[in-house]
Amino acid sequence: MSDEGEWSSNANEAIKISIVQAGETSPKTLSSFHPQFTYPIFGEEERIFGYQGLKIHLRLAAHDAYPNVEISYDKKFKAVGETTATDIEGFLKDWLPAITFTKHANFNTRVQSDTSAKAFTPPGKLIESYTSKGRNFEIWLGELTDPAVQAIVERLQIFISFFIEGGTPIDLDDAEWTLARWRVFFVYEKLPDSPHPFASVYSIAGYSTSYRFLTYAPTGKPTNPIRQTSKDNMQTFTLPPPEPISPSSLPSRARISQFLILPSHQHHSHGSHLYAAMTNTFLASPTCTEITVEDPSEAFDDLRDYCDYTRLLANGTLGQIKLSTNIDPKLTAKKIGVRVPTSKLLDVPLLESLRRKNKLAPRQFHRLVEMHLLSQIAPHARQAGTARLTQRGRTSDQDDRTFYYWRLLVKQRVYKKNKDVLMQLEHLDRIDKVEQTVGEVIGDYERLLRGMVEKAMKGDDGVEGQASKNGEKRERGKRKLVVEDDEDEDVGGGEPGRKRNRET
Repeated sequence: MSDEGEWSSNANEAIKISIVQAGETSPKTLSSFHPQFTYPIFGEEERIFGYQGLKIHLRLAAHDAYPNVEISYDKKFKAVGETTATDIEGFLKDWLPAITFTKHANFNTRVQSDTSAKAFTPPGKLIESYTSKGRNFEIWLGELTDPAVQAIVERLQIFISFFIEGGTPIDLDDAEWTLARWRVFFVYEKLPDSPHPFASVYSIAGYSTSYRFLTYAPTGKPTNPIRQTSKDNMQTFTLPPPEPISPSSLPSRARISQFLILPSHQHHSHGSHLYAAMTNTFLASPTCTEITVEDPSEAFDDLRDYCDYTRLLANGTLGQIKLSTNIDPKLTAKKIGVRVPTSKLLDVPLLESLRRKNKLAPRQFHRLVEMHLLSQIAPHARQAGTARLTQRGRTSDQDDRTFYYWRLLVKQRVYKKNKDVLMQLEHLDRIDKVEQTVGEVIGDYERLLRGMVEKAMKGDDGVEGQASKNGEKRERGKRKLVVEDDEDEDVGGGEPGRKRNRET
């Protein structure tokens, strides 16, 4: 058998994705790009065996994402015993709808002659319009029970595996009750004109999904915390209910799942616009109690922090929060059992009220509060680290004293969250681990604060891609973790058919 290497192709390079619309004589390509990941389809090595000069061209109609794949190559490996060329179409059939595998010419004909495209509008309802770099965009909200929404999601879902590490598609065969808990937000560019009488002015730019994670909402406080089954606390209902119950009518946490801006539209603030539109939708919903995110990538974490932080600044939330430094010095003495309660540092009832009003998960809200309080401390105190904190809370320098109590606040959160793990360490190791984590938290906050200034100056959220710094892919499964991040906000666990972005 000839050298195996000459018959092996890089799947990421072999696959080309194009967004097309009707052109003057043949489909016009609006944008083209390659996938970032193909390991869910072709294995960890992301290689395809058995071809030379392999090209896999996946094209989608710009307005409704109608797909077609064309596979071509210069040479194909002749089978030797059980060694055969990869069945490319067979692998792709698990990830793309059956309509994808029609002849190339048939797809061209459909794109050029689809008279319905001209009148096409995205499914659902328009919730936002905006301009970016002189181009017009719209965000539409639909329910996954809508056949038109479902059709587009089915065609686009392979992009989740292509561009979101660990991403997997939604099971569209789930029961209608489960599908009714999904909402889909589409980002479309509205083109100024079209090159063909039948061409649509809409071109897909990205989309996101959210899931209603149902929560229990008691009608009132129990009159007896020990005997909570008294008549005062019982709720009477009939099964089956006399009328169908819609998930949208029940209290729920909105959990952002898949979130994707196509590569050709990244770094133009579409991620920020989409996230803000989703957040505004959840805030306006009387049944949504909290906004969470499923397994976010590091890039999405940055986008979320940027959007949430700027929103809380704009609506005056962060301006209401102050860190108290008028603490009894006895509480900062180096003695076992002596500590400063969190309630001495912050107005805890106010914090909880503001958190609920903004519908943010506890960890996310507390991080934003910590970041804001850090930003209020003079740079000379922050940059000096612990070198200026030898007098602890007794120092006469206001910024040093504030920084000391700020570090104490973060230490308390880190310790409380990870107490079970930390208690397994020796006392000195425990102190070192908390100190190390606080140092990493400070470094991350400083990076984010600098980034927010840069983004504000450039008008670019810059975080819609899934690549790490320097454009290199992170090693799968090796996302950096510190003790501070060891959290799952969704205490109820996963749901059948729940698919991923990544979770916090």
